[in-house]
Amino acid sequence: MSRIFWDTNVFIYLFEDYGSLSGRARELRRAMLERGDQLVTSALTLGEILVKPLERGDHELARKYESAISATSLLLAFDTRAAKIYAALRCDRSLRAPDSIQLACAAAAGVDLFVTHDSRLYSKNLEGIQFIVPLDRAPL
Repeated sequence: MSRIFWDTNVFIYLFEDYGSLSGRARELRRAMLERGDQLVTSALTLGEILVKPLERGDHELARKYESAISATSLLLAFDTRAAKIYAALRCDRSLRAPDSIQLACAAAAGVDLFVTHDSRLYSKNLEGIQFIVPLDRAPL
């Protein structure tokens, strides 16, 4: 069993129709379930996912997204350990604050794999995260 962190964009592809990216997210989730991998994400992911439905006034969709993420994922809080990692990451000005929060939460939790579609993150090496991979290269 591996602990696999999904960045917000992977959940968006799973929930919305983004063609091949959505197919890839579904394939990855199916493979994770078959292997018994643990899906991990941060509370920030939940917040980011809820923006568009709430912006449109679609509270039912927001409730469905929240329910789906809460029921299937370990939601990580931005705690003291993550805050210290975040501070170190923010010294790298190529990282935006939300990306740094995601990486810090994942590193503090000690994940095996961090899956994203954000090309700015692929080259980052961070203690606590064994591999950062693009969605299309995540192991199925």
